[in-house]
Amino acid sequence: MIPIAYHPIYKHPLPDGHRFPMQKYELLPQQLLYEGTAETSDFFEPDIIELSFVNRVHTENYLNDLLNLTLDPKAARKIGFPLSAELVERELRIANGTLLGCIKAFENNVSFNIAGGTHHAFTGHGEAFCLLNDQAIAAQYLLDNKKASKILILDLDVHQGNGTAEIFRNNANVFTFSVHGKTNYPFKKEISDLDIALDDGTNDSTFLSIINEMIPQLIELQKPDFIFYLAGVDILESDKLGKLSCTIEGCKKRDEIVFENCKKYSIPLQVSMGGGYSPNIKTIIDAHANTFRVAKNIFT
Repeated sequence: MIPIAYHPIYKHPLPDGHRFPMQKYELLPQQLLYEGTAETSDFFEPDIIELSFVNRVHTENYLNDLLNLTLDPKAARKIGFPLSAELVERELRIANGTLLGCIKAFENNVSFNIAGGTHHAFTGHGEAFCLLNDQAIAAQYLLDNKKASKILILDLDVHQGNGTAEIFRNNANVFTFSVHGKTNYPFKKEISDLDIALDDGTNDSTFLSIINEMIPQLIELQKPDFIFYLAGVDILESDKLGKLSCTIEGCKKRDEIVFENCKKYSIPLQVSMGGGYSPNIKTIIDAHANTFRVAKNIFT
């Protein structure tokens, strides 16, 4: 069994013409069930997260502004979604899906969240479709509750995990590793524990060579007892918001490298899906589904 967090609220209504492919959150679970990669019993619906867990990462003022819908209009525009009570509830459930998934990963080696990977959420503000940083909240929960003592965050989305880097910049118990497009958003990068910025047009060979070398090195050096993986599929050449030139097979091979190393070193793993903005929704779903297919092959 591979536990998968999902709730119907993940597919949030957006204005016509919005560039965020929200329908993927409905289509991906359907595809996994249709092809037999997942069964109904693999899915669990997260409740709203306990707010005290969120406040360990995000400021009380920021969280209160979200809950009361009193966020400054300029700050709300940076997020990119129209602010609403349902949107905030969605974020609170996504964060809990990641946190609960971590607990399940200790028993099942790996867990997934159909959404999440909201790495542009900072301590006191959100941006770029990210309100609350799900993996940061879950990582802090593991540390606070002595379920982990050293955490490695593998952020392999095309965009730098700037919010995650800011949140943990002074936390020696969390090592942040981001491989991303050099000229992609965010244009002002934060400083992760290790950043690798890739040139426009970077292909499978270069991308895979880097992570194949770095991931086992980081595991050996940092000796994490828990790993978070942000598995964005916006590294694809077809992606509207990315500038790399990876193929869908290269994206799949990336997942294999991560999962095989976690299995080799017996480190529990939580996976959030991150971005994906290819023009054809089928491309996005297939690339995300590959991550689940690979995990099933390696962990079950």
